[in-house]
Amino acid sequence: QVQLVESGGGLVQPGGSLRLSCAASGSIFSINGMGWYRQAPGKQRELVAAITSGGRRNYADSVKGRFTISRDNAKNTVYLQMNSLKPEDTAVYYCNAVVTVIGFPPMDHWGKGTLVTVSS
Repeated sequence: QVQLVESGGGLVQPGGSLRLSCAASGSIFSINGMGWYRQAPGKQRELVAAITSGGRRNYADSVKGRFTISRDNAKNTVYLQMNSLKPEDTAVYYCNAVVTVIGFPPMDHWGKGTLVTVSS
């Protein structure tokens, strides 16, 4: 059993900052890629940022230069630092991790999501 728990969402004014965290727990042997996705009302879920176990990152064009993804492998935690937030960043943000449990192949796991609202 693997659980991903996000925290750090909330209401922020345009131009403000938030830091999201996502901690993985359970019978984890290893974690490969970790990432953040978001889903705005009426839209499909989209990739925001991802990071490999070796630290290679990629970002959606819409957040490049404003968001930074990082991870602490010792804590099985991934972070998303969001700066210069815009109203169009408003969405539910979901954590994703590709987790290997002993005896099983690597599998996708998702958190329940945390709401980020950017509004004045």
